[in-house]
Amino acid sequence: MGIDLSLIWFVIIVFATLMYIVMDGFDLGIGILFPAIQDADDRDVMVNSVAPVWDGNETWLVLGGAALFGAFPLAYAVIIDALTIPLTLMLLGLIFRGVAFEFRFKATPAHRPFWDKAFVGGSVLATFTQGIVVGAVINGFEVTGRAYSGGAFDWFTPFNLFCGLGLVIAYAFLGATWLVMKSENPLQVRMRQASKRLLLALLGIIAVISLWTPLAQPAIAARWFSLPNLFFLLPVPLLVVVLSLWQWRSLNNPNSHHLPFILTLGLVFLGFSGLGISIWPHIIPPSITLWQAAAPPQSQGFMLVGALFIIPIILVYTFWSYYVFRGKVQPGEGYH
Repeated sequence: MGIDLSLIWFVIIVFATLMYIVMDGFDLGIGILFPAIQDADDRDVMVNSVAPVWDGNETWLVLGGAALFGAFPLAYAVIIDALTIPLTLMLLGLIFRGVAFEFRFKATPAHRPFWDKAFVGGSVLATFTQGIVVGAVINGFEVTGRAYSGGAFDWFTPFNLFCGLGLVIAYAFLGATWLVMKSENPLQVRMRQASKRLLLALLGIIAVISLWTPLAQPAIAARWFSLPNLFFLLPVPLLVVVLSLWQWRSLNNPNSHHLPFILTLGLVFLGFSGLGISIWPHIIPPSITLWQAAAPPQSQGFMLVGALFIIPIILVYTFWSYYVFRGKVQPGEGYH
């Protein structure tokens, strides 16, 4: 039996996407949470908590996009054509967020509020459009032959916009629990309270999407609620409940610093798993599977050699950077 290169590349893209959601999610969440904190020192602590790692986090987005382009060119072509506007807005948000991140430390006191607003705006725009992309993938794309045949604004639907709102809340939750781990004193107390409110909001979002999706997509309803699938997939929602209760308890424990963030990662993973279960094995729902969208095996094999070389390097320097900059962030230290 030969090696299924398409499946290997699908796993690589899923891994890169999950790494991006986790790592860039909490630093985008820092920007989303900025308006809730007015103290200048606390804002500096928030930014300094991600300053050493934020630009490296976006490596995973580049890796995932390049892997999709090389390994599944049909999927890349359809997604780029269908989602040109939200993807362009996402890149503009990421660029503006990055520029604001650098400039706010260099700006005079009179100009810093402008760059703070730019930091917030870029973070919210990038996150919201990423959520729209997720919703569009769940809804599927109209494909005729091997080309996208829908309209330029087919992504502009209530469900997709709701997914955008949901991802804003999810990233804010990631950012809040990250700050519980990285900050101290009043800022940490405020982030614990914010995390509890965001947890309740996120559970509401998950509940709505979990009902909305199968009602709108009969194929997804059959995937989740037919027998024996129901028994096999029941652990996913049960684990969401268990982790949420555990999370609430950890947020009420003032001695729990790392556990809230770890549990949030678990909730994100479960949400991502639910998405994967709903659309598998389609890479372009509702009709194109990952094998139909795949590049020739020779191309996938050639790229795989490079991927197996570069991915361990990315993992090593990512681990090293997080290890070096572990611990609490103190006011007055960090990125200047």
